[in-house]
Amino acid sequence: MLLAITREVSSNIGSCELSYLSRQPIDVTLARKQHRQYEECLAALGCAICRLPEQASLPDSVFLEDTAIALDELAVITRPGAESRRPETESIAEVLGRYRNLAFMRAPETLDGGDVLRLGRTMFVGHSHRSNEAAIRRLREVLSDFGYSVIGIPMEGCLHLKSAVTQVAEDILLINPDWVDSRAFGRMHCIEVDRGEPCAANALLVGEAVVFPSSCSATRRRLEARGIRVVPVDVSELAKAEGGVTCCSLILDAPKINVSSDPTSKEQSSSRTGMHPPAAHRGFLSTKSLSDKERS
Repeated sequence: MLLAITREVSSNIGSCELSYLSRQPIDVTLARKQHRQYEECLAALGCAICRLPEQASLPDSVFLEDTAIALDELAVITRPGAESRRPETESIAEVLGRYRNLAFMRAPETLDGGDVLRLGRTMFVGHSHRSNEAAIRRLREVLSDFGYSVIGIPMEGCLHLKSAVTQVAEDILLINPDWVDSRAFGRMHCIEVDRGEPCAANALLVGEAVVFPSSCSATRRRLEARGIRVVPVDVSELAKAEGGVTCCSLILDAPKINVSSDPTSKEQSSSRTGMHPPAAHRGFLSTKSLSDKERS
């Protein structure tokens, strides 16, 4: 079973970090409604939803993908490039620490999870203004023991690597070629976004379905023409905060969870990687599918 960790939209999302968009008013009520529909979509695709409470003082906290990289073997807690976002990682580490060994980014390393695209055992990391070379080296060191390779690639014109390219099938990428060079991804087949929809490359593959912004209808038709099942969701208010469908969840494979029964194990670590074993599950949050009441 897949577990999707999400977080309620901050009441102060209007004060979010912006890099490429002009600030617009964000309707918090509508943003929360759209976010609930997004969670409902993930639940319909077989995910158990673990919704974390609002962090009102952290405007970008709904975009929790940037705080961690969740793999089967471990989770890497990032150090976001925007200083205002760094407090978001503490609560995410507490949650993921129940399910995975943890490794942590440290200063001067900066890394946003949105800059990391996993394709099999290869992790592509975008050289963005949020993620630096020190973090790429650190990620390479941490993941080498688990058989992953880490490749930094250039990009331009967008916030994160996954603004420019995401995986939409086992051997297919959805890409904006103006923002990243498709040749960096070897033999993967690429579907280019419609020229009129430059932000359409951010898609979320869940099983064999692709969660996709409903506003990008021309690119959606390109995906469907290749036999890809598309599940549209309206994320128009979250998009005003430079958010997309990958940003709003951390998805991990629940059957592979190994939870320690020793509550002190969190304090033990490897001196080389700084990894922490999973802490005992103390039950302060539950995992569940959405109830009918929550869908309303």
